[in-house]
Amino acid sequence: MPKIKLPTKSPHIDMTPMVDLFSVVLMFLMLTATMSPNDPAIVDTPSSISEKPTPNFNTMTLLLSKDDRVFLNFDNGEDTTLKFRPKILAEMGKRYNIEFTETELKEFEKFPSSMGVPMSKMKDFLATKDAKARVLLETGIPIDSLDNQLADWILFTRQINPNVQACIKGDSKTSYPIVKKVLDIMQEKNVKQFNLITNLDAVKINLAEIQK
Repeated sequence: MPKIKLPTKSPHIDMTPMVDLFSVVLMFLMLTATMSPNDPAIVDTPSSISEKPTPNFNTMTLLLSKDDRVFLNFDNGEDTTLKFRPKILAEMGKRYNIEFTETELKEFEKFPSSMGVPMSKMKDFLATKDAKARVLLETGIPIDSLDNQLADWILFTRQINPNVQACIKGDSKTSYPIVKKVLDIMQEKNVKQFNLITNLDAVKINLAEIQK
């Protein structure tokens, strides 16, 4: 008597639940992720080896471009309700006899990247929505002895946020006199330690040891 052969069927795998789950996770990541802001100047940082990451909060980052412009950025702190950024700008306004409106302070608060604007052009910078116009206004923060606005920015940033940590992100082609001037300003404002950003790594530098 011949054997009865049972019909063979290839297994069927329903991928629909997995695709749905992947879509939900992807959508969640897209909605919650924070995009890294672009710097106003392209900086080719030198390479180094470091195990310490750059802090995410309470940072004051000085960006030195290869054309010797100086930019500055600082955050609102870990608790954004403290609103450090508009408070710092308001203090700078008092120092330079410029009264900023609530709209201008809010615009400065949400500005995502470093800025290198003299105080005389700050209102124009905050008013324009044109990216190209903003680039033209970013001629760098003045660091001259007769108009040392960077020193005031550092002073008020540390007064408003005592926990702020200084970081320097400099291009490998930045001229030595600019670097030295920035370091002198930091020492003048009692910033003795800072993080040197090098290819996404950070190296802790003791300014007092360098100048011995």
